[in-house]
Amino acid sequence: MLVLLLSFVFLAVQATLVVGLAAWLVAWVAVRIYRPKDYVAVQRDLGQKRTGQHRSTVAFFHPFCNAGGGGERVLWSAIQAVHRVHPDYHVLLYSGDTDATADMILTRAAERFGLVIDARRVTIAFLHTRSYVEAHHYPHFTMLLQSLGSLVLGLEAICLHRPDVFLDTMGYAFVLPLVRLLAGSRVGCYVHYPTISTDMLSKVRDRRADFNNDVTVGRSQLLTQVKLLYYNIFALAYGLAGAFAAVVMTNSSWTHNHIRQLWFGSPRHARVVYPPCDTSGLEHLDIDRPREQLIVSVAQFRPEKDHALQIEAFALLHQRRPHVKLVLVGGCRNEGDARRVASLRAQATALGLQSPDSIDFRVNVDYAELKDWLSRAMIGLHTMRDEHFGIGVVEFLAAGPIALAHNSAGPKQDIVIPYENEPTGFLAETAQEFANKMEMILDMPEGQRQQLRARARAAVSNRFSDEAFKAAFLETIAPIMSA
Repeated sequence: MLVLLLSFVFLAVQATLVVGLAAWLVAWVAVRIYRPKDYVAVQRDLGQKRTGQHRSTVAFFHPFCNAGGGGERVLWSAIQAVHRVHPDYHVLLYSGDTDATADMILTRAAERFGLVIDARRVTIAFLHTRSYVEAHHYPHFTMLLQSLGSLVLGLEAICLHRPDVFLDTMGYAFVLPLVRLLAGSRVGCYVHYPTISTDMLSKVRDRRADFNNDVTVGRSQLLTQVKLLYYNIFALAYGLAGAFAAVVMTNSSWTHNHIRQLWFGSPRHARVVYPPCDTSGLEHLDIDRPREQLIVSVAQFRPEKDHALQIEAFALLHQRRPHVKLVLVGGCRNEGDARRVASLRAQATALGLQSPDSIDFRVNVDYAELKDWLSRAMIGLHTMRDEHFGIGVVEFLAAGPIALAHNSAGPKQDIVIPYENEPTGFLAETAQEFANKMEMILDMPEGQRQQLRARARAAVSNRFSDEAFKAAFLETIAPIMSA
């Protein structure tokens, strides 16, 4: 009898501890996400702007909306498309860019992409818990902890306003069931890159070192098996979360194939919607003008973009062609990206590349400067392995630099493909291959380069245009906008 009593007391204490811990966690999260002043500000702005026929709300969940990358072009083009066709909807944008004002964000969109947004039909709701999804906080179990952090961010979002339609345009799949179940919103998403992919599982299984598979793990059989178990469990959870989306768009064939393999149910209505590229604006650039001995790279300074490989390849080329220059154009989102740029500068110096004569870093430039570099460069360089799509590569083909991209994923499957049975650009994998291909392009007769530029522009002019994106985007979201 005493044993039973002690067991009961022990279980009661355990239950009390669990309930207490859960209550503490709920209170801890609530304190961080509940901001009455922000709620009042959002509701006031909605009340002032949501007048007349603009009664329903479609929300875009894009915490890094001011980053200035290809994903942000998708966001602003999508908002323009909604404004054009759905006058009954007011747009709510969830942004974590608390260091900027709404006017500053809209102005940057116009300057960076040439996309002007009607401020009267947009309310920006600022999220203060964005740090919970920033990778530098989580050196280990990054995917899991970022995904859990996205739940905090999602809770803060729906506490500010519960929209009629919710569109995740950044890839936070775990927010989808949260919003659908707690807010009752109709949910859709645009997937740029799967959080986990079968390729990532293969790298761990094969014990290949990469930016997401540490050398220490690759050398250990035990750690490899533990990481494989972690990845497989995470992939299952990711697939279940994706099943809550009523509308799924992917940006490339590569991403689409991975989503089909991983997500439950969603592949039935998933659709490839190529991201918008400024092919029309770039087609005004003269591709017949002589090009400089200049190589340009256009990509955000993120680890997966592998700028280090670009510098290594260019250093090999520079030994044979000392008068050629490499310009790296890209956006910095945070201090982590800024430190990465500093590290790349140090790498260039160590390889004997002098800045700005041989190599130049152009950070957070405006759209006018980007077009200027694209109009002058002979080669467009892109080295990311398994690039989900590659808007920068499309921009090369449209603007005139001859594209040289990594031989994988989006560039290989969707972009740098033959047009009328003739090449539109080139692919490589290793630093030496990139160096050799760059030298080959530099040695081409100008007439051959002109023909290649003309084919490349013709290949992308309609397929990846802003109008093609808007038409496909609107057609895909129609079921949840009219429900």
